[in-house]
Amino acid sequence: MPEHTDVVIVGSRCAGSAAAVALARRGRSVVALDSAAFPSDTLSTHLLFTHHWAEVERIGATDRVLELGAPLHTHAGLGAPGVETIGPSSTYEGFAAGACIRRPGFDLALVETARAAGADVREHVRVTELVRDEAGRVCGVRYRQRDGATGEIRAKLVIGADGRRSTVARLVGTRAHHSWDNQRMMAYAYYEDAHAESRHLAMQWRYDDDLVTIFPCDGGQLVALQMPSMRRADEYRADRSAAFAATVERIAPYAERLSGCTQVSNVFVSYHHPSYFRHSHGPGWALAGDAGHFKDPVTAQGIRDALRFGRLLGEAAAPWLDEPDKLDRALRRWELDRDAQCLAMYQWANSLGRNDTVSPIEFAAYRWFAGRPDGFTRVADVFNRIVSPQQVFSPTNVVRWTAAAARDPGVDNHELWATLRRDLRREAERIAERRRFARRRERSARLPMTPTSSSDRETVEI
Repeated sequence: MPEHTDVVIVGSRCAGSAAAVALARRGRSVVALDSAAFPSDTLSTHLLFTHHWAEVERIGATDRVLELGAPLHTHAGLGAPGVETIGPSSTYEGFAAGACIRRPGFDLALVETARAAGADVREHVRVTELVRDEAGRVCGVRYRQRDGATGEIRAKLVIGADGRRSTVARLVGTRAHHSWDNQRMMAYAYYEDAHAESRHLAMQWRYDDDLVTIFPCDGGQLVALQMPSMRRADEYRADRSAAFAATVERIAPYAERLSGCTQVSNVFVSYHHPSYFRHSHGPGWALAGDAGHFKDPVTAQGIRDALRFGRLLGEAAAPWLDEPDKLDRALRRWELDRDAQCLAMYQWANSLGRNDTVSPIEFAAYRWFAGRPDGFTRVADVFNRIVSPQQVFSPTNVVRWTAAAARDPGVDNHELWATLRRDLRREAERIAERRRFARRRERSARLPMTPTSSSDRETVEI
């Protein structure tokens, strides 16, 4: 005999736990199934900015996460050859520091928060099939436990929060309506941190076509992250440890920060992680977190968006679970809102994730930010979603940086104008993409909508 619940959530890390908390707090019965056991690791940049903390707070997990003892990043910085800009983290809803927290502890804190809210989180359970009613509406799941036992759970809504390779997305046959292939791979390793005086500081450097970062994290460690061009993928496939070490040696401030630190893990690598927006709802189902939307990890926004839109999905669905038509309209409104809020950062992440070398215009921008008292704050505000990338990297500023590069006697004018033409072409492509999103939203807005139950919305531009 099948079990019955209001909502089944497949996956119980960031998005799944956030959705479970929101639903359980609203009196809905929730069963969350995960093939993993907790604590356990998953491939992730696991960097939190100040607006991440606001989402952790909204689901009530702040105290549990703080108990993990990760150092707070009160400052962060950006560097290029011969120039660095460092400043305090932006303040977002009272939070004024970022952090880097390893996923085993972080995800366990989220699962414990979901259980405390009343959700039934089950580990070592893999969903194998979706159950549909006579009309084709998804109405439950079939699963297999690690010991081979099988079962079925009937529900009014099935949420897939099971990552980029989502089983739920595959079983409903959904597809991406926008996508962009990554031009940078990702490699990272953990080190015992020998520099106690620098554990408040997260840094990123851009040298030639390299992009590397240092994030101090819990357990007295740090994460050394590299995002080399995909052109170097064969080097990492041949010997990832040697390729990782060679990248460290190429970038002097990166090597200096790691001097005296001892590597304590293998090098973890992701070669293929395309960005996308998937169609994320249908009759009786929805996709949260990376299952529905993924952006290039260069901006480290995935955890925040998984928490935020997992929670907002739970809030949107809870009032309408007993009214299928209204539930479907609420899911549609939630997806459109997610896409609108995420588009600007998606485009900026795709831009930063290109495998370009540091251009004359980009280098002029680094110098301009470094020369202003509020220079780093302007960039930090973009990472923290306080302002849009278009407000900081505006046409006015691009003209300013281009003019500065033109005055630099060390800049090749042919390279400069080739870069400008390339960037103008890319901006036209971004504008066209925003218009396509706007048309999609307009078409959906003509259909009946269910009023939202949440006032937690950001002002966005498409």
